[in-house]
Amino acid sequence: MDTSELIENFSFLDDWEDRYAYLIELGKTLPLMADEDKNDDSKVEGCMSQVWLKTQINDGRLSFVGDSDAHIVRGLIAVLRVILSGKTKQEILDTDVESIFKQLGLEDHLSPTRRNGFFAMLERIESETKKMN
Repeated sequence: MDTSELIENFSFLDDWEDRYAYLIELGKTLPLMADEDKNDDSKVEGCMSQVWLKTQINDGRLSFVGDSDAHIVRGLIAVLRVILSGKTKQEILDTDVESIFKQLGLEDHLSPTRRNGFFAMLERIESETKKMN
């Protein structure tokens, strides 16, 4: 799935309950994160839930795995993976994630703490991206 398909899938869902359910389903598609990778180094600060992200650079492209103890947050991690994973440093820095977040209708329906958590995860990914060569 790519970003345009993600936006299209969300646009077909008329009410927030359906979008919420879809977000949870996306979270179920995340690859498993090894327990040993869930540590202080991978923990994302600024999230109300427990959230871990581990990034990797392969052939100049970012990939990451993540996990959370909250289903909705796992869905948000999946959204970020669709939007950013597999991209180069420049592609990531050029991506307007906030605009995509709005297009998905997440801005209006997530609690402020979930929204802050989403952007804390994004900040972590962007910080790791800036370290790329």
